[in-house]
Amino acid sequence: MILPSRREVLFGAGSLGALTLTSSGVRADTYPARPIRLVVPFAAGGSNDIIARPWADRIGSSFGPVVIENIAGAGGAVGCASVAHAPADGYTLLLGNAGNQVVIPLASTRPSYDSARDFRAIYRLVSSGLAFAVHPSLPVKDLGELVTYGKANPGKLSYGSAGVGTTNQLAGEMFKSQAGLPDIVHVPYRGAAPATNDLLSGQLPLIVAVMTGQLLQLHESGKLRILAVTNERRMAGAPDIPTAIESGMPDLKFDGWFSLFAPKATPEPIISQLAQATRKIMSNTSLLETYRAEVLEPDRDSSPEKAQQIVQREVERLSPLIKSIQLKLE
Repeated sequence: MILPSRREVLFGAGSLGALTLTSSGVRADTYPARPIRLVVPFAAGGSNDIIARPWADRIGSSFGPVVIENIAGAGGAVGCASVAHAPADGYTLLLGNAGNQVVIPLASTRPSYDSARDFRAIYRLVSSGLAFAVHPSLPVKDLGELVTYGKANPGKLSYGSAGVGTTNQLAGEMFKSQAGLPDIVHVPYRGAAPATNDLLSGQLPLIVAVMTGQLLQLHESGKLRILAVTNERRMAGAPDIPTAIESGMPDLKFDGWFSLFAPKATPEPIISQLAQATRKIMSNTSLLETYRAEVLEPDRDSSPEKAQQIVQREVERLSPLIKSIQLKLE
């Protein structure tokens, strides 16, 4: 083993203390020594990219380069599984959310990974809401009218989502159950971007998608119509959009989140370095403005412990809901 120089030891002790070589053989005082790979488990161009790329750009300028890799499929499960089984050396990370960290593991009959066993939370980047949006040709202006239309036109409604097992699908199935419209067909995509494109072209009447600045702009330009968001209260970045609660569906509420994760065995000094570097850039005015322009609320006070607690709370909250609507993923 090559011993570190006195300067390297002093630097390591001054920044994170003590450990020079982690249990995985990665030197904590020289990490990162090569580009980090951040897996986004959906197709490029969707809401996950909107969150991942600004973070990668900002942190890369001071911490080290980050390469985004989009690995889509199965509502994010394919990309998540690839990270779960990657070397736990800090060079493969995941942008995860409640869909792929909670819903898929709970609802899958044969899960390819387990959130608690396979992942370590690092930092919650942003929170968000989900939007119910329709093509302008659909003659409805709110969720109440959508329910009325669905009952008057059985079998004619379908909704698109970012994939099987996503929070988008969960919200869509919650709507179906609470509205008494079991015949609405779910059409899963490999991300929000292709689903939105099919809505805009008229191939889909309805989508459930993460609320973003792009979606809001499409609403304001009349290219689609956002009926409601699933947040408990109206979003600061979209104050004119009513909540599902206001629209007469008090149990249709869901606040989303997007967090950084690493393989479970990633050494604690590396998790700490990543969290500290992320916390630092989350005070960057430019980054905050970028996220808020996308109707996302940045978290400036997260940590590995807080991010992990969010996952556990969501498991406890969503488990009975998933059972009640009988959501099962093959």
